[in-house]
Amino acid sequence: MAKTKELSKDVRDKIVDLHKARMDYKTITKQLGEKVTTFGGIIRKWKKHKRTVNLPRPGAPCKISPCGVAMIMRTVKNQSRTTREDLVNDLKAAGTIVTKKTIGNTLRHEGLKSCSAHKVPLLKKAHIHARLKFANEHLNDSEDNWVKVLWSDETKMELFGINSTRRVWRRRNAAYDPKNTIPTVKHGGGNIMLWGCFSAKGTGQLHRIKGMMDGAMYRQILGEYLLPSLRALEMGRGWVFQHDNDPKHMAKATKEWLKKKHIKVLEWPSQSRDLNPIENLWRELKVRVAKRQPRNLNDLEKICKEEWDKIPPEMSANLVANYKKRLTSVIANKGFATKY
Repeated sequence: MAKTKELSKDVRDKIVDLHKARMDYKTITKQLGEKVTTFGGIIRKWKKHKRTVNLPRPGAPCKISPCGVAMIMRTVKNQSRTTREDLVNDLKAAGTIVTKKTIGNTLRHEGLKSCSAHKVPLLKKAHIHARLKFANEHLNDSEDNWVKVLWSDETKMELFGINSTRRVWRRRNAAYDPKNTIPTVKHGGGNIMLWGCFSAKGTGQLHRIKGMMDGAMYRQILGEYLLPSLRALEMGRGWVFQHDNDPKHMAKATKEWLKKKHIKVLEWPSQSRDLNPIENLWRELKVRVAKRQPRNLNDLEKICKEEWDKIPPEMSANLVANYKKRLTSVIANKGFATKY
């Protein structure tokens, strides 16, 4: 049906004035030559809103029906990696033709947004079960228990790691200004491997691992850097050592070495870096190192050790004090990976 021509504001005001003068609809119709139904709508609007002009309209009606929106939401709920093009094709098969932009607007209106998927360790059923068991067993541990833990791990530090994804503010034609570019070399410029540890009292020693680390090298690192860290951090009696289930860590000779040194080890669930607060310190270290822009691997090692020592003890203390939140997050997420 074609849209009828709207009455001018003067005509609408005149209709209201005649209505106020207690003139009935039929008389108004004869006098103005318009339909009775038109008068009724104008007068009802005036009684409700005290105005005769049109109210602000919400915009064009949605091209996707409520049933279509429900279908889209079911699809996305079952498969979050569904593309907008897939949804366009699904609606087209159902008889509704829309663009990808319309699909995006609909999803945003329903509270969803497109995000990069986080990379997390592959968790099998055994891993999930072990993570839930660990979280439930330690959920009610006091903060004092976690203060006695010495956390450790290894990490890779790339020469141009975080720098490679840094964004810059620049003008249109200044893309290749040196201050707006990131210098790179073939093969990423190389990287170094680091071993480090920390407790609620602060960071321990940081060591660069040269070559491929095996069980013998790992035990040497523990002897040369773990024990001095214990004394520097004043861990005292009853402390517990944490490391993950890397084969070098779980080797029979390593277990015997730890037993000989009377070092109690925290039983640890595999694939659980989100439960190890040292990951937050590694991130902090990488951000700090990137700001200093090391030029080579030796420079990278030197800067890493300097920045590691500068991390404030308060940060370590906060990570340990809030450890219970990690456990509750794992339980709430049914054993799957969580944010750390």
